[in-house]
Order: sequence, then C-alpha cells, then structure tokens
Amino acid sequence: MKKLVLSQMIVRNLLDRIAHIMQRILLHVFLMAFGFVMLMPFLWMVTTSLKPRELVRSAPHLIPTHFHWQNYVIALNAAPFGKYYLNTIIVVLGIVISQLLLSSLAGYAFARLRFPGKNIIFLILLSTMMMPYYITLIPSYLIIRTLGLVNTHLGLILPFLVSAFGIFLFRQYYIGFPKDLEDKALIDGCSRLQIWLYIYLPLSKPCLAALGTFAFLFAWNSFLWPLVITTDPDMWTIQLGLAMFSGKYGTEWTYLMAGTTISVIPAIALFMIFQKYYIKHLALSARLR
Repeated sequence: MKKLVLSQMIVRNLLDRIAHIMQRILLHVFLMAFGFVMLMPFLWMVTTSLKPRELVRSAPHLIPTHFHWQNYVIALNAAPFGKYYLNTIIVVLGIVISQLLLSSLAGYAFARLRFPGKNIIFLILLSTMMMPYYITLIPSYLIIRTLGLVNTHLGLILPFLVSAFGIFLFRQYYIGFPKDLEDKALIDGCSRLQIWLYIYLPLSKPCLAALGTFAFLFAWNSFLWPLVITTDPDMWTIQLGLAMFSGKYGTEWTYLMAGTTISVIPAIALFMIFQKYYIKHLALSARLR
C-alpha cells in the first residue's frame, strides 16, 4: 500500500513538473512571437535603409540581397546633420537636467512639506496632465515670441523645464521613504534643501533614471514644437532634418530610413544603459502600492 501511494506521489509530481515546463515553454513562445511583432518595424527600417533606391517599392523580400552602406553616407551629406545633432543634444540636455532637478525638488515639497493649499495645488497640477498638448501650443508660442526667444535653444527648452508627470512620479516615490531619515537630519541641523540634496536625491537613482529616460525620448523625438518655434534651418533639430527627405512629389525612403536608424541609436543606447534602474523603479513602485 505504501509503495502504491509513493508511486502515485511520484507520478503526480512528475506530471506537475511537466505541466510547469510546458507552461514556461508556451510563455516563452508567446513572448518571442510578441517581441518579433514589436521588432518588425525596426527591422523594416534597418533593411530599407540598406536597399537600393530602385528596389524599395518593387522588392517583395524583407532582407536585401545587396547591402548599400553608402545610403548612410549620402543621407548624412544631404544636410548639415552634425549641426542638427548638436542642436538636439543641447535641447535634450537642457530638458532632461532641468526636469530631473525641478521635478525632484517639487516632488519632495509635495511629499514632505506642509503648506496651505498643498493638496489643492497638487490636484490642479495633476489636472494639467489631462489637457491635450495642442491646447498649450499657441499660448506657449506667444509667450516665447514675446520674450524674443524664437529660433533659440532656450525657446526650445523653456516650455519643458518641468513636467507634471515628473512631479507626480517623484512625489509618489518620496512618500515611500521612512520619515526617520528626515527627522534625524533635522536634528543634526540640516535644512530642507540639504535634506533633499544629500539624502533624497542620491537615494532616488531609479526614479531619476526612469524620468530621465522618458524626458530624453520626448525631447529627442519632439517634432511639432521645434517646427513651430524655429524658422532658421540652423536651429533645426534632428527630427526636422529628417523631414527634408519627404518632398512634395515623393519620399526618399532609403535615405530617410538611414537617417532615422542613426537617430534612434542614442535612444536605444540610453535605454540599455539605464534599463536596470528603470526596472528597479517599477518593481519598487509596485511594492509601495
């Protein structure tokens, strides 16, 4: 009888293990298929950038038989992309650094300080996230024009110095910090600004990486605001530079995809570098909830 029970337990454990392995296999197959679908547009972009111009519309295959690397050289020489990249880097650095510092400082104020109307101000701030970006486009342009900042780097940066999303992100992140850290620092004579600078800011690397990634992608891929605020080609960003390949009578798809491939490399590199901090922030936020 004991042998029968033991054999049944062994069979049951074996079946459970087989079922678990099958579930993991099916999950990995699904994730691989989903990842391939997500990767297809990027793969099409890269392969199109390596095709001859005459085969872009007629070739039915995805992978070209001959790789034309000179498409990248032609695309980079078609316009002063070095200047476009420099303008984009200046704008991106200004937006990312200012959003990280100002959003973190405001998030600390909403999370730890007490002042009249704090909750009402925070609700009003959150309500701005529900407003479409296009509503603020014309008022922002009128303000920038009044300040005389059209066709300037500061004009491209100023409307995005801080974001309601960033303030909300840091506020929720700082609420989960133990209050003992702040109390001990106050006893030691630290000011609120010193507490934020020397305690909260160094401990918020995952949140900084997450918001920095979002701000970088937004600023790097921004097209509408640079199009509105710049009339001088010397102030164009990389996204406006890529638009020159789309003409009135057609689009140079090979050169456009070559320039686009080059433009997405910094975004991919940034995500790969800060991926662990981004995932750590998501995991920590889930535990705090």
